[in-house]
Amino acid sequence: MYQNANVKPENSPFLQMLFLLLFAFGGVILFMVIGLAIVYLKSGLKGVSAVTTNDLRFISEFKIVLVAQQLGLFLAPAVLLSVIERKSVNGFYGLQAPKPGLLILVAILSICWMPVMGLAMEWNQKMVFPQFLKGLENWMRFLEDAGAKTTEAILKMKNAGDLIVNLFVIAVTPAICEEFIFRGAVQRTIFRIKTNPHIAIWISAIIFSAIHLQFFGFIPRLLLGAAFGYVYYWTGSIWYAVFAHFLNNAYAVCVAYYLQMHNQPYTDVDDVNLPFYGYIISAVLTLALFRLVQRVSLAKQQTAIDNN
Repeated sequence: MYQNANVKPENSPFLQMLFLLLFAFGGVILFMVIGLAIVYLKSGLKGVSAVTTNDLRFISEFKIVLVAQQLGLFLAPAVLLSVIERKSVNGFYGLQAPKPGLLILVAILSICWMPVMGLAMEWNQKMVFPQFLKGLENWMRFLEDAGAKTTEAILKMKNAGDLIVNLFVIAVTPAICEEFIFRGAVQRTIFRIKTNPHIAIWISAIIFSAIHLQFFGFIPRLLLGAAFGYVYYWTGSIWYAVFAHFLNNAYAVCVAYYLQMHNQPYTDVDDVNLPFYGYIISAVLTLALFRLVQRVSLAKQQTAIDNN
């Protein structure tokens, strides 16, 4: 996917990273102002005050600000980087339309890795720090609990309309915005610094996981980031990574909706209880499907080259 990126001279990758940071800083301020303006038009000063003071009774206003934050912090910097480099977004990040067959393969892969990711989440949440780091652990737990309360409030749904809104806020928007910045911009830029795809993929995955500030979900999010990164690298189109990201988030939203419609607790939608061999099967199928995605992608790229 990176081979076509340097047809025209670009700024140094270090300067590109600086641009991304500056665009993210300016973008999040601009879009947060726009988001708060929309909240003001919807709910007045009461709504703005609720958002700024973390009053979860105004959850629809929170969702507006979340979308604005995603657009300003993630999507806008990625798009602006391509503008600065005077390249089309399509050529810069690879926006080729996904092929149905490969899209289905990526969907199956996304389903197969869910048990492994769930197990990683379970292990991560049981992480215990040594005694001299208990203060740090307590701080991390506090942030985790606060984030969990916000997530629980956002995931609360009463009807199909709430489901559609949450799919847009939690699945569609983050899938597009986060993939463009982390897999598109960051991974691509790191690859230019160190031309090793594995290094670029894992470093961008570390950044992707760390920026969420959810320390007891760091490992599964790191693995997800790497998975999206390999899908992007092999397929050459960012839409496959966006699709995989969307499926991961949409699964949580849909399960939460199903549980609420059946009057069941919905706070632990990521819990997957399988016998030990179930996780082994999940891991084996995931690795096999990764290999298959790689082979199919390479075969399609070779066919396209031969046809040209």
